[in-house]
Amino acid sequence: MGSKSNEEHTGPETTEAQESEAETKGCRILIENITRSFGPFVALSDITMSILPGSITVIIGGSGAGKTTLLRLLIGLDKPTSGRIIIDNEDASAMSETQLNQLRKKLGMVFQYSALLDSMTVLENVAFPLREHRRDLKEKDIVELVREKLSILGLAGTEARLPSELSGGMKKRAALARALMLEPKALFYDEPTSGLDPLSARLVDRLIEETRDRFGVTSVVISHDMAGALSIADEICLLSQGKLVASGPPREFSKGHHPLARAFIAASGIRQHSDAGAVGGFDKSG
Repeated sequence: MGSKSNEEHTGPETTEAQESEAETKGCRILIENITRSFGPFVALSDITMSILPGSITVIIGGSGAGKTTLLRLLIGLDKPTSGRIIIDNEDASAMSETQLNQLRKKLGMVFQYSALLDSMTVLENVAFPLREHRRDLKEKDIVELVREKLSILGLAGTEARLPSELSGGMKKRAALARALMLEPKALFYDEPTSGLDPLSARLVDRLIEETRDRFGVTSVVISHDMAGALSIADEICLLSQGKLVASGPPREFSKGHHPLARAFIAASGIRQHSDAGAVGGFDKSG
């Protein structure tokens, strides 16, 4: 990959040695017959998924489909009414809050609007997890680790900037750097392309792929962006009214066997194409 500006650059190419090392870092996530009810309202009903180590799984659906509820369960902010969530061979749904706090150190979260603290510099924002959870580290070691991650993500030289001085894409990368500071085994992205123009959205998609390749993390992306899902996912899971109605790799998913899958694909400006080389036999219109 050629040299790029801070705005465009999303990280260095991954070497074969780095890819080999990265393969062992992600964790498996099993979602077994999960139901989450709030009184008579069933937000999620009997959801089962298997997310492989180092894979990218995109969970897609419209408003009210249950995506946010599922995300809260996966990162331990809520517990299912029934069923189990197994993360890295541990039953998260049966854990105490103390145990969950330990498990969360294995998980990274990239929030929808980056959630950088406006009054802190980029360095202070990215260093925050280390200062909270790695009290054994000296300040010079923290600064060195932060600068290393920022450099990897194409943000070298931005340490002293405030979030207001960053572009939207740079904020996303700073948030990702922060999420990576504790060397997580899994990363969760909440609507990472929301509010971005199409070009910036595709750059974020590429960043998610490069992060997986570089660090070997298991990646779970909550999204409504079908074009992005078809581009980066190893597996796409479609939720509707709290149920898993369709799932599969992009090539299979894009065949639109389920009516809602067809509707999502059509609404995303993606049309069926006779070229078998297109993902799933589909191509972007226009």
